Amino acid sequence: MRQIVLDTETTGLDPKLGHRIIEIGALEMVDRQLTGRRFHAYINPEREIEQGALEVHGISTDFLRDKPRFTEIAQDLLDFCEGSELVIHNAPFDVGFIDYELELSGHECSSITAIARVLDTLELARDLHPGQRNNLDALCKRYEVDNSSRTLHGALLDAEILTDVYLAMTGGQVDLGLSLESMASETGYEEGDLPAERPVLVVLKASDEELVLHEARLADIEKQSGKCLYKQA
Repeated sequence: MRQIVLDTETTGLDPKLGHRIIEIGALEMVDRQLTGRRFHAYINPEREIEQGALEVHGISTDFLRDKPRFTEIAQDLLDFCEGSELVIHNAPFDVGFIDYELELSGHECSSITAIARVLDTLELARDLHPGQRNNLDALCKRYEVDNSSRTLHGALLDAEILTDVYLAMTGGQVDLGLSLESMASETGYEEGDLPAERPVLVVLKASDEELVLHEARLADIEKQSGKCLYKQA
């Protein structure tokens, strides 16, 4: 499954008031693993940035003057996202701005939802934690995700943090550290070089109650991510 974790920064809160995108950051994941591919662009909004927005992200109008306009990066963005599932926190905000920019640019694609599915992690968090604060900072604290570098918002940094939060919300640990190399270094044995006498392996079977909880957890993962590998077995 190919997913794109995406975030934007803008000149203000509402595209209907003429506000524009000034930064887009996106990271590619395949089967819940970051691939190293990313899309990142600062964008000249061709308008001033509201003071309130400037205090959030710290990106000035002067800094953006020589940056490309949205129409110049639109196709590269769509090519990067096409066929994926977009993972976005408060998706209506970012999707609304991207669609507004596509409309302004006169692009033949009128909505990014025409070329990619969207998963809103804010809605996911509200389902998992009803009645609680579910902004990105609150989720970082809840799932013990380090966001100490986030003194100001930034699209690429927020996409990186959201990736960790999303993985924690939908299944947690990805790398269990069980590579042959790590096992060899910790035990002193090389691959295929096991001791002749080993203790009897103790097998603990799950109780009926634990099996019911396990199946419920798998069903929840499948509902939220669209695919649960354990249920394919």
